[in-house]
Amino acid sequence: MSGDPTDDDDGFKLMGARSGLVYRCIREEWADRLEALEREVFADTDPDHLCRADEFAALARRFPAGNFAGFDGDRIVALGIGIRRRFDFEDPIHRQSDVAADLGAAHTPDGPWYYGTTIGVLPSYRARGIGDELYQLRKGVCRELGLRGIVAGGMIPGYAGHRERLSAPDYIDAVVRGELTDPTLTFQLHQGFEVVCPLPDYLHNPDVGNWAVLIRWLNLDA
Repeated sequence: MSGDPTDDDDGFKLMGARSGLVYRCIREEWADRLEALEREVFADTDPDHLCRADEFAALARRFPAGNFAGFDGDRIVALGIGIRRRFDFEDPIHRQSDVAADLGAAHTPDGPWYYGTTIGVLPSYRARGIGDELYQLRKGVCRELGLRGIVAGGMIPGYAGHRERLSAPDYIDAVVRGELTDPTLTFQLHQGFEVVCPLPDYLHNPDVGNWAVLIRWLNLDA
């Protein structure tokens, strides 16, 4: 990131040093644009599993500090969405719908964990460090608010090419050991996340048998 966050009449703004995007906390009036962006980024995903405009508006009211839009000029090209939650690591198995069926309602104002639900970047803007910048913003939220860290159900898109010979847990273990590379999980491991457990039937994705992986980043300053 370049420079320091600034609070002016247009709200929080921070420029990505590598991407050149300007990141802002989401606002209610952008709700329709954010919905359209997420549907464009995740065009192959059932819209019922994506965030609606009213949910974006609710998050902008209830937890703007933890939700970001990345701008190229006046155009929103990336987003990082999440909520505060309590989380029971003794009973970690859950589905995406258990957390994100209605994000505005699911946000728990005193929750000690940041649950990351979505990072999305338009295809033409990928490989510019935007994912890393959004994760740094999330980590900054955890440090500023004293949260224990970040929890997320991570996708494992690379598993699609290994399903015939590996179970999902074995594939995840191989990625953690560095024997295989996954486009998403490997990146998250490089971000300092650890694998907690595989998540069966997390989200409808036949290519990977509906598997995902629970990941966690610990805020050592908390």
